[in-house]
Amino acid sequence: MAISKFLNPKNDVAFKKIFGSEKNQDIIIHFINNILELKGEEAIEYVELISTVQDPEIAAKKQSIVDVLCRDKRGVQIIVEMQASPQQGFEKRAQYYAAKAYTQQLGSGKGGKYQNLKAVIFIAICDYTLFPEKAAYWSEHRILDKHTYQHDLQDFHFVFLELSKFKKVDVETLQGVIEKWCYFFKYGEQATEKQVAAIAKNDPMIAKAYEALNQFNWSEQEMRAYDQETKRVMDNIAVEDYIKDHAWREGMQKGMQKGMQKGIEKGIEEGMTKGIAQGKQQEKLHIAKSMLFQLHLDPKIVSQVTGLSLEELQQLEER
Repeated sequence: MAISKFLNPKNDVAFKKIFGSEKNQDIIIHFINNILELKGEEAIEYVELISTVQDPEIAAKKQSIVDVLCRDKRGVQIIVEMQASPQQGFEKRAQYYAAKAYTQQLGSGKGGKYQNLKAVIFIAICDYTLFPEKAAYWSEHRILDKHTYQHDLQDFHFVFLELSKFKKVDVETLQGVIEKWCYFFKYGEQATEKQVAAIAKNDPMIAKAYEALNQFNWSEQEMRAYDQETKRVMDNIAVEDYIKDHAWREGMQKGMQKGMQKGIEKGIEEGMTKGIAQGKQQEKLHIAKSMLFQLHLDPKIVSQVTGLSLEELQQLEER
């Protein structure tokens, strides 16, 4: 089996090399314009890459790191994040990062004005299902008036690509640039020269993205960083699998112990109940015998006093 020359675009190092480097600004611009469906005057022509470390105002707070952060000529900040592993609460983290980028525009003690705040757009490519109730692989989220659907609050904009919902596997069936990008992210490292040629047809930016993904264009240092990131991800998955397996085994063991304990308790309870009932029955029989054979009382009277049936009293007489 031939080994593909293309690396995995979902790898953090590869993703940042393609979308977070100065020499590939045209790729990130092409990607953003197509994912956000920006055309004409709205289309982005230039971006400035910003440090992806969002320094916390207080040192004790958690530091926020995103994959790619850039700003267009209008001052709008765009965050592009690759999330390869399922993460609980990722949609909340997306909002946190967007809010962080938004508030940091005021600076620290620089007398910033609220009216000067610029919009923040968050684009996420998720290699898993984030919104299970949605069927579409592409979803766009804005703040709208509940009744009029007017877009009054315009400064936050979120777009999510869920690769698990993208089902096309045949290059010939791809329609539009967004599908080409989804195919690139989902199957990039498995691509053949023929597939790349078909995908990149009439689209030089995606062709350039594949070229950036070609491992023969990577330095030894870059490949080392790529391999280290791959190992880190695999180690994290192994740890998560171990924790899940351990939790499952522990849960099974606790469940069995709890079940056994409940069984023992139930058995004791049933045994005591049964024993008490048998004791009471024996006591009734003893009293009935005395009334019948010593006091020679009428069986009907004995039945009324002890609660025993006439059939049960007759059995006593026959013993």
